[in-house]
Order: sequence, then structure tokens, then C-alpha cells
Amino acid sequence: MKFTAEDLKTFLKNVVNVIEENKDYLSELDRKLGDGDHGVTMSIGWQAIDEKLNGELQSEQDCGKICITTGRTFLSAVGSSVGPLYATGFLRGAKVFQNKSELTGEDLKDFWIAFIEGIKERGKAEVGDKTMIDTLQPALESLEHNFNQTNDFRKSFLQAVSDGEKGMESTKDLMSKRGRSSRLGERSLGCQDPGATSAFLILSMFLTTINSVQTV
Repeated sequence: MKFTAEDLKTFLKNVVNVIEENKDYLSELDRKLGDGDHGVTMSIGWQAIDEKLNGELQSEQDCGKICITTGRTFLSAVGSSVGPLYATGFLRGAKVFQNKSELTGEDLKDFWIAFIEGIKERGKAEVGDKTMIDTLQPALESLEHNFNQTNDFRKSFLQAVSDGEKGMESTKDLMSKRGRSSRLGERSLGCQDPGATSAFLILSMFLTTINSVQTV
């Protein structure tokens, strides 16, 4: 399959829209565990990216530069801990896409591995800590395993999103171990983690985008 710079920008636009649609839901989840501002924070970051998509990125065809601008924009717009995490993800992924205007399935697989590994290294969280890693790590392992078996990015990413969704849902049964919500102890049980939820929304929008791209 071919995935172009325009497709990458479509993905980012899709994330802008899904975060806006789910802003209140994400904040509602966060009210049970933290400050109640996760939806607003994510919206601020992605609205800033939307401005770039409608401005300086409109004619940009270097996928690496698109990711660098996305990461830096999110970081400067979002002051909370999630800012550096997603910024690191996009900046690591940008190295895979450097100087490329068309991407292969292998490029896309390498991007998501770099993206998630970057977030893991920056945040130091592990599966079971009730964070976005509970969504991202299962997706990473699934993508890597299935792509190595099949060399089919679309099918591998479909399974990765499914496994990420299971990881997101598993956070309901976990006690928070990191951040403000860790103070809640057992009271954090039964609540789905907002960060795991927004991470799943981002993965699902990439699946939506690749499903709209013609196979070559």
C-alpha cells in the first residue's frame, strides 16, 4: 500500500475531529480519577495542530516535517504531562518518515513502533499502571508480531487496534499507580483510564484513515 503526505494530514485531521467529539467524555472519565481536564487538554493540543494543518502544513509533502511540526505544536500548546509524551512519540516517528512523501506498510509499522517506544521511554510507565501504555503496549506487540508474520500492514494494524482496545478496557480493573489518581487507591477501580482511552481514539483514527486509502 502507498500512504502519502496528504493521507498523513487526513489522519491528523481525523484525530482533531474525534478528540473534539469525545472531549466531554474524556474529561468525564478524568473527573473520576484526576483533575477532570484530560478532554480539554487534548482538545487544546489538537486544535493547535489543526491550525498548523490549515496553515503552514497545507502544502508540506515531507512526512517527517509534518510529524515534527505536529509534535512541537502539541508540546507548546499542552502544559500537562501528556504534552511531552505525545511530542516524543511524533518526534521519534518523524525519523522514520524523514524526507519521504510516500510511505510503505513497513514505514508505517516502523513509525508506530518508534512512536510508542518514544512514549514509553519518556513516561516510564508499564502495562498495569493504568495509563495510555495499557492501550499502546498491546497494540505495539500485536503490530510487530503480525507484521513480521504477514507483511500486511492493514491487517496487522486492524489486529493491533483490537488488542489496544482490550488493553484500554482492562484499565477498568486496575488500580492507579501513577500520577494524581494513584492517591485514590481502590477507589480508582472500575474507572477506565482517560489517557488509555484517548490513545485508543488516536489508533482507531489511523485505522479509519488507512481503510480509506486505496491498496496499490
